[in-house]
Amino acid sequence: MMAKLMNTTTNQTLIADLEVASTFLSRGKGLLGRENLPSHQALWIHHCNSIHTFFMKFAIDCVFVDKNLKVRAIRKDVQPWRLILPVWGAASVIEMAAGTVSKVNVSVGDQLYVGA
Repeated sequence: MMAKLMNTTTNQTLIADLEVASTFLSRGKGLLGRENLPSHQALWIHHCNSIHTFFMKFAIDCVFVDKNLKVRAIRKDVQPWRLILPVWGAASVIEMAAGTVSKVNVSVGDQLYVGA
């Protein structure tokens, strides 16, 4: 399923092509096996408050959100072979290409929205 990620706090579209990983298999695979992630794409992993980048080939930015899609934490430029410990209050994570968070100007406390 592809969707659009918007920041209702700043009234701006953050990601034009948001891929949703909601099944056990898609959540487990995440971005593994990909060579890169274009800046207009991201992966939203449901039921996830911590991530790892073991076996990944590129760095990512991670935006952890609560069940209402309010930004709880941001981790920028997470390199391969790293582990991000659980983020208190986070219900899911949106993984973007490294550098994307700074370009789209998203901050902790911002309210996000996923739509068509």
